[in-house]
Amino acid sequence: MSLKVDLASVLDGRPPLVVLESYDEKTALDQLLSEARKRRQNVHRWSATDGLNRLTFGPQISMDSHTHEPEKLLQHIKAQNQAAMYVMCDFHPYFNDSPKIIRLLKDIVLNHAGVAHTLVFVSHKMELPAELVRYSARVELVPPSDEEVMAIVREEATKWAGEHSADRVKADQKALDLLVANVRGLGQQEIRRLVRGAIADDGAITEEDIPVLNRAKFALMDMEGILSFEYRTSKFAQVGGLDNLKQWLKQRQKAFVKPGKDDDVPKGVLLLGVQGGGKSLAAKAVAGMWDLPLLRLDMGALYNKYFGETERNLRESLSLADNMSPCVLWLDEIEKGLAQGSDDHGTSKRVLGTLLTWMAERDKPVFMVATSNDISSLPAELVRKGRFDEIFFVDLPGPEARQKIFEIHLAKRGYSGEMDWPALMAASEGFTGAEIEQAIIDAGYAFGSGKRDLGSLPTEMLLAELHTSVPLSQAMAEQVNALRMWARDRAVLA
Repeated sequence: MSLKVDLASVLDGRPPLVVLESYDEKTALDQLLSEARKRRQNVHRWSATDGLNRLTFGPQISMDSHTHEPEKLLQHIKAQNQAAMYVMCDFHPYFNDSPKIIRLLKDIVLNHAGVAHTLVFVSHKMELPAELVRYSARVELVPPSDEEVMAIVREEATKWAGEHSADRVKADQKALDLLVANVRGLGQQEIRRLVRGAIADDGAITEEDIPVLNRAKFALMDMEGILSFEYRTSKFAQVGGLDNLKQWLKQRQKAFVKPGKDDDVPKGVLLLGVQGGGKSLAAKAVAGMWDLPLLRLDMGALYNKYFGETERNLRESLSLADNMSPCVLWLDEIEKGLAQGSDDHGTSKRVLGTLLTWMAERDKPVFMVATSNDISSLPAELVRKGRFDEIFFVDLPGPEARQKIFEIHLAKRGYSGEMDWPALMAASEGFTGAEIEQAIIDAGYAFGSGKRDLGSLPTEMLLAELHTSVPLSQAMAEQVNALRMWARDRAVLA
């Protein structure tokens, strides 16, 4: 069911109280006013600064000072005999330690059969007192469609061109498509501000504007550090090995990106493995392979000291992923957010419940890639069959994969020429991709950056770095072996 239908159906039910959380108050008022006009319902708006004003056609309420006071306002509404909609802007502070206000609201609610007022609370965040929750309904704003976003872009471009005496704002279709995809789920006023920012610096909308726009978007939503947008996703050519995972994804690409009527749309994968083995790079590469936006959710950053805020952070992140679909959602180190403990007052269980509900009920094309270093700390409800399409184990790379990793990172740094591959393969046994990359970096410093135009990095220097390094598979051999034992009969080798 769309959000637009939700708003219409909720108002059709004429609930006593409606909660509408949004930063875009103007659009909220416009949508509520539109729905009220369809029902020929009188609408009044209240704020602490303006008091009570009538928004629909008819005589204005007198701007008496008493309408500015919440208690007097509710007494006024309680005394009215004609049903109306009252839109209460930023009313949330008045619930704190105000039993008389709560009682007045309850009086209005309990008289709903006699006078069917609808009180709509519009605020950036709103939690009703427990006494009123059962009389309320929650709705969300209708996010602008892609066509509406393009109309906003055209309006802002025309406005900028007029203000700067320019013929037009320069833009290509790919940049416009990226812009539209990356502002999905935001309110109209927020989109306008971001579009203006993208145009303002050079009078053009280009692909270079998109990373800046995304940083501004996540800062605007106060999601920095929790949810981030990975703009330049790695192609699978940059991942050595993982042939089974690559083949699995290739088989399911069409079913996810362009599903048929009878296709079972892929849901996601869990990548388990040794630290530095390439799980994060593989997660990025899924989005690159399928040419989809990638959202990275840092599970460790979800937690907030205030009760209920952690679950709220997760709900907002999942909602944004739904709005940006089709996309890939990468849950980085998922065990950090879901590992069960006795000292978090049940927060991890509530976070798990929120995530499982979303996974079971989501109907938007969001492909979930979860990465984990410690499967033993994850709850059984998450890893059971059906939650993910498959659990892949990212093991230490074999000889062929290690050679590919060497070639990728040597080429990335401008080295060419022949290497003594048998010697390098023997010396790098048990090394992860991250450890191989670091050995190349360290050997490059020893070689000297000014000598890269000589071609090949001497094999002897690389061997020296490998011989002086202790890989994680040796330093933490017990943990690595335990992980391998767990995955042997429970996961598919990536």
